Amino acid sequence: MLKGFKDFILRGNVIDLAVAVVIGTAFTAIVTAVVNSIITPLVSLFFKADATGQFGPQLPSIYGDTVTFPIGDLISAIISFLSVALVVYFVFVLPMNTFKAHVEARKGTPAEEPQEEPAAATEAELLVEIRDLLARNPRG
Repeated sequence: MLKGFKDFILRGNVIDLAVAVVIGTAFTAIVTAVVNSIITPLVSLFFKADATGQFGPQLPSIYGDTVTFPIGDLISAIISFLSVALVVYFVFVLPMNTFKAHVEARKGTPAEEPQEEPAAATEAELLVEIRDLLARNPRG
């Protein structure tokens, strides 16, 4: 049981996951600051904020007041997600895939394509081959 745990820890998956969580958390703070200081004011240029500070399209409700659809928050969340995903891909995933391909190339086996087996002959092709062999046989 301890050997399996040791193999799991030494495989690197746990360390990679820990690094990704720490870096992701730190980068999320940066993305949030950029969105709050740049993107949110840009969106607010096009939409007027309501009394609660939310901005987006405002429509009258059936009770006479206005309802704000806070698309600014949605846009901010989408930009935050795409920014984090982009950085995680280019900082972690792409270099790791390149490294794995390089290691596989040094081993002599291709990293991307598995070896393909030749296609098996069909029954008709085998029968034709047998007929031709029997026709060439002088004892026939």
